[in-house]
Amino acid sequence: MATVQDIYQRDLAIQSLPLLVAGESQRTLAWRDGQPISAAQFVTHVEQVAAQLPVATAAVNLCEDRYAFLVAFCAIAMRGQTNLLPSSRAPQAVDEVMATHPGSYALGDQPLDPAPGGYRQLPVLEMVAAPRPPALEWPLIPAEQVVAIGYTSGSTGTPKANKTWRNYHASTAGNLRMLRAAVGERFNVVATVPPQHTYGIEMSVLLPLLGEVTVHAERPFFPADVAAVLADMPAPRVLVTTPVHLRALVESGVTLPPLAAMLSATAPLSLELAHAAEQRFAAPLLEVFGSTETCAFASRRLAVDADWQLYDNVYLHPQPDGTQVEAPQLDAPMTLADIVSLHDGGRRFRLCGRHADMLEIAGKRASLGDLTRRLLAIPGVEDGVVFQLDEADAIGVRRIAALAVAPALDEHTILDALRRAIDPVFLPRPLRLVDSLPRNETGKLPRAALLALLAHHG
Repeated sequence: MATVQDIYQRDLAIQSLPLLVAGESQRTLAWRDGQPISAAQFVTHVEQVAAQLPVATAAVNLCEDRYAFLVAFCAIAMRGQTNLLPSSRAPQAVDEVMATHPGSYALGDQPLDPAPGGYRQLPVLEMVAAPRPPALEWPLIPAEQVVAIGYTSGSTGTPKANKTWRNYHASTAGNLRMLRAAVGERFNVVATVPPQHTYGIEMSVLLPLLGEVTVHAERPFFPADVAAVLADMPAPRVLVTTPVHLRALVESGVTLPPLAAMLSATAPLSLELAHAAEQRFAAPLLEVFGSTETCAFASRRLAVDADWQLYDNVYLHPQPDGTQVEAPQLDAPMTLADIVSLHDGGRRFRLCGRHADMLEIAGKRASLGDLTRRLLAIPGVEDGVVFQLDEADAIGVRRIAALAVAPALDEHTILDALRRAIDPVFLPRPLRLVDSLPRNETGKLPRAALLALLAHHG
């Protein structure tokens, strides 16, 4: 069997890789405004936009419409430039990213006020027949070109992931194998996550480029909108979403068109929610594991098995402070803060927590993830999180705090329930009731926002 390094060295010999995989020029790549868009039409749009882009090394891709993002992403890459992907479209986040890339510009599909310096609005993408013969080869991108630099919500001007076109080809191969095993060769994707996020890029941008997959341009938010957009697409349908959106869908009582599968990431998924979603929508719920730095490299179906299955040619090496990951999409092994236990000859693993989330107080150990899970398991708690404060108390212990959304409960009731579930040394103090948690577009909880909300309710 070839090693990861063998595969990497072999791929280095490939100078360029296609923008799209081989396939019929008239295959449907995207669905927008009730109309299918062919691969040929898509490439025509990409070439038109690329011809209008300025000379630069990088561009912040701010397109909100998923198809517009796809076109801009590929046009920027075809010009030999890098897509800059800030943690959000907030002006401060965009300005911070642009400041680290002098001479960069911003490209979006909406008029912005205020707009970033050098902002350009994408031209109208007209839907006309594309005169591209079926046998014509797709455009090529240099394999080692950095096509995207991703930032996380915790970054302030420091990139978290530089991805070449070869990196993305390799990571998408693993995602396609995993999804094809569940739903077949061809399927249609509706995603509730933004395309700028790594998970969104992997599952709603790269899949239609590098697999025979169709993606919907919309990013529905409310349950009724999710149902309507899914109904726009033919079967088999795959819903790419997050635990936050899944919970809203389950609790809304909405009826969804038949699904081939659901896919979840960005936050821990509870077993209770996994069972409820599968029962409610009669489809398998798959979960992917990865990071901004590594992309996805493992998957599982929690309702059936709690262990994660590694993708082909991915290897994990436990370290004292985390886990080293070897994967075809990584140029060199990378260490994550996650603590795992390996099984089945190293091909499966159980997640034990993150190094930064492990707590040790009075000689006792716990993890913030497990404490949060127990908080969410209390009847009446609709959302919640447990986290550790930055400053230590008088005896040098960093206190544990919690925020909970529980309209029908009070703080004492929640603490009493937690006392029955966890060791008293890990009881969160303070615990505050709030109307909602400050989740971002992918359902994550930025630490700074949690601390600000706690202070507000202090």
